[in-house]
Amino acid sequence: MGREAEALLEWKASLDNQSQFRLSSWVGNITCQWVGISCNNFSSISHVNLTGVGLKGTLYSFSFSTLHSLISLNLSYNLLYGTIPSHLGNLSKLRYLDLYTNNLSGSIPTSIGNLGNLSFLDLSNNTLSGPIPEEIGKLGFLSELSLYMNNLSGPIPASIGNLSNLSTLYLWENNLCGSIPSSIGNLGNLAHLDLSENKLSGPIPEEIGKLGFLSYLALFRNDLTGSIPSSIGNSSNLANLDLSKNKLSGSIPQELGKLTSLAWLNLYENNLSGLIPTSIGNLSNLSVLYLSNNTLSGPIPEEIGKLGFLSDLSLHVNNLTGSIPASIGNLTKLTVLWLHINKLFGSIPVQFNNLTYLEVLSFSENMLSGYLPQNVCNGGSLQNFTANDNYFIGSIPKSLRNCTSLIRLNLHGNHLGGNISEDLGIYPNLIYIDLRYNNFYGELSQKWGKCQSLQSLKFSNNRISGVIPPQLGGSIQLRLLDLSFNHIVGQIPKELGRLTSLFLLNLGDNKLSGSIPLEFGMLSNLQYLILSANNLTGSIPKQIEGCSILVNLSLSKNELRGAIPSEIGNLNSLQMLDLSENSLIGKIPPQLGDMQRLETMNLSHNDLSGSIPYTFGEMSGMSSLISVDISYNRLEGPLPNNKAFCEAPFGSLRNNSGLKACPTSITRSKNYGERRKNKVVIFFIVPILGTMFLSLIVFGILYHVLKRQGKRNKLNSLREAQNGNMFEVWSYDGKMVYESIIEATEGFDSKHCVGVGGCGSVYKAELQTGQVVAVKKFHSIQDNRIDLAKAFENEIHALLEIRHRNIVKLYGFCSHPRHSFLVYEFLEGGSLKEILSNKKEVVNFEWVKRVNVVKGVVDALSYMHHDCSPPIVHRDISSKNIMLDLEYEAHISDFGTAKFLNSDSLN
Repeated sequence: MGREAEALLEWKASLDNQSQFRLSSWVGNITCQWVGISCNNFSSISHVNLTGVGLKGTLYSFSFSTLHSLISLNLSYNLLYGTIPSHLGNLSKLRYLDLYTNNLSGSIPTSIGNLGNLSFLDLSNNTLSGPIPEEIGKLGFLSELSLYMNNLSGPIPASIGNLSNLSTLYLWENNLCGSIPSSIGNLGNLAHLDLSENKLSGPIPEEIGKLGFLSYLALFRNDLTGSIPSSIGNSSNLANLDLSKNKLSGSIPQELGKLTSLAWLNLYENNLSGLIPTSIGNLSNLSVLYLSNNTLSGPIPEEIGKLGFLSDLSLHVNNLTGSIPASIGNLTKLTVLWLHINKLFGSIPVQFNNLTYLEVLSFSENMLSGYLPQNVCNGGSLQNFTANDNYFIGSIPKSLRNCTSLIRLNLHGNHLGGNISEDLGIYPNLIYIDLRYNNFYGELSQKWGKCQSLQSLKFSNNRISGVIPPQLGGSIQLRLLDLSFNHIVGQIPKELGRLTSLFLLNLGDNKLSGSIPLEFGMLSNLQYLILSANNLTGSIPKQIEGCSILVNLSLSKNELRGAIPSEIGNLNSLQMLDLSENSLIGKIPPQLGDMQRLETMNLSHNDLSGSIPYTFGEMSGMSSLISVDISYNRLEGPLPNNKAFCEAPFGSLRNNSGLKACPTSITRSKNYGERRKNKVVIFFIVPILGTMFLSLIVFGILYHVLKRQGKRNKLNSLREAQNGNMFEVWSYDGKMVYESIIEATEGFDSKHCVGVGGCGSVYKAELQTGQVVAVKKFHSIQDNRIDLAKAFENEIHALLEIRHRNIVKLYGFCSHPRHSFLVYEFLEGGSLKEILSNKKEVVNFEWVKRVNVVKGVVDALSYMHHDCSPPIVHRDISSKNIMLDLEYEAHISDFGTAKFLNSDSLN
């Protein structure tokens, strides 16, 4: 038997039994007839090809030095493990080595550098670790080097620049670090370079522009910094350029427009800024262009309409301004268009009706207006259409009615209207639909029950009427159903109990009647059940305990009667319980004290009686409770030893039969405006005598109104405090924020003053949290200045009523004998008057920015005049009252002279 046969049989014997079976032909001396073995003219083994045989074992027993004529070794797609033995380097004639897709580990042996004739080396898709050896640079004949999908670390060796014959270099998906060596520019024959998904840092070397044959360059998912080198424009054969998910900065070089062979350009998720270069219109072969998730600014260039082969265009999450160019309508091969989260304005060009192959179209979160493109689904391919948070008017595009390809539709937060009974059809593939915050009317169609794939249906804050169709219970995949803030009547259909995948059910603020269906107890995946502000009657069903992972249960503002079921205490995940403003009677069940995760409990405005259960004490396990309101009941006896009860504001305990103070005294600061150390003990005695407080200040502090909700769902918070102090901001403790502002302005020292007006002065305050706010301190309102008091009250009243991106945001206010002030967001751009008065600033204030400011002011005024009820007239619009942020976005301020019009006013 020859030495080659002995060596191979020895290795076969080291493999597992199943592997040996697969090599059953390996018997005798005639190795040239064995499976996977080829010989040369001298009957010496020249090729070993066992790819995909399923061999399991190591290479330790493989006597490579015996196969002195071996020129090709292919053991890819097997289950080999262990390290690559160093004696592999003895195969001096080897030209082809492929160990791809095994379980090999350890480092690449330095002896690999001895394989001087090697032209192909693939060690990828293993678990190799350690550095790439410098010795690899000795393989002068190497044309393809693949080490991807391993755990290799350390830098790319500079010696790799010696491989002048290399055409393919794949090092992606490792843990390589350091910079890309400039010697890579010596690889004049390189066509494919992929270093993606590593930890490479530093700049992209300019030398990469020397690679004239380069057609594929992928450097994505690294930590590369600096700018994109303009020299890349010299690689005229580039067809694929992917630099996404790095930290590249600066502008996109105009030189990229020289890459006329480019079919794929991906610069997604970097820190690129500046304009999109007009030269991009020269890339006539481009099919994919991803520039999203950067800070690009300026308009979308008209030249983009020259890219006739473009199928995917992603410009989302930038700071792009201006209108959408009509030339995009020339891109008739477009299937994906993402423009969301920019600052685009104007209407959608009618030329968009030419885009009949669209599958994904997103306009979301811009300032677009006018009508949606009517033919958006004429091609029957549209799957994802999102246009939420804009100013669109009109109805849902007619082509959407029969758009059965639709998977996702989001139009929320616009001024759209129309009858949803007529404008929407049956969508067998629809998963998500969101029409919230619009003016849709009509009734819910029975056809929604045929949408078997539907998981999320959000129709809240519209003018939908009629009943909830029982057929809706047929959408068994539904996880989120939000029909709140509409005019829906009738009973809640018991068929909704079939929606066992339901995660959120919000039917609040409608006109629903009847009882809560017992079948809701079958909704075992439900976490949010909101049925508040309806006309529901009957008792709370004990079956509610079947909703075992419920987090939020809100049944407030109904006509529910009977006792609170003790079974609610079994809802161990409940964090928020609101049963207020009903007609509930009886005692509070002690089982409620078992809810150890409960944070907020509101049982106010009922007819509950008896004492508060001792189980509500912190020692009993109810330590997570933060907020409690049991006012307007007939409760009596001592408050439980629980911080939420003992430190509850007076308004949360008032109007009961005889509640007594906590077992331990509660200390509070005697004066919120001063930092005094003396403490007082506060006892809750009901009824409270009117003489208990020296001064009572009652204002609505802060409340949040969901976008365009009008006056519905308003949260009126009242805070009563000693000595006339009241302050609430950002939902933090008033005393803390008050003192923070006094400290930040050093008692309103003039050095922090940034402006002076007729009613007061404006100060810049940097809080300890790092947040910067503007504080408008009024001249003393106590000095019989009726005009100041009116201005102070007006500004609070106006800014609590409205919420708009172009109106300055009010965070909070303080009314105090010593200081009365308002707290706003701080806008670093200053006022329009300051910019127009500054010669240097006005030069940078080009027409695009000016138009944007005018647009913002007009949008804000339109909102105040037409969308607020009652309408608000500012009455003092001037350049000094228009504040700008750093992006030159306008914000109207100073509502001291604002006027609320009557609904029948002719103003």
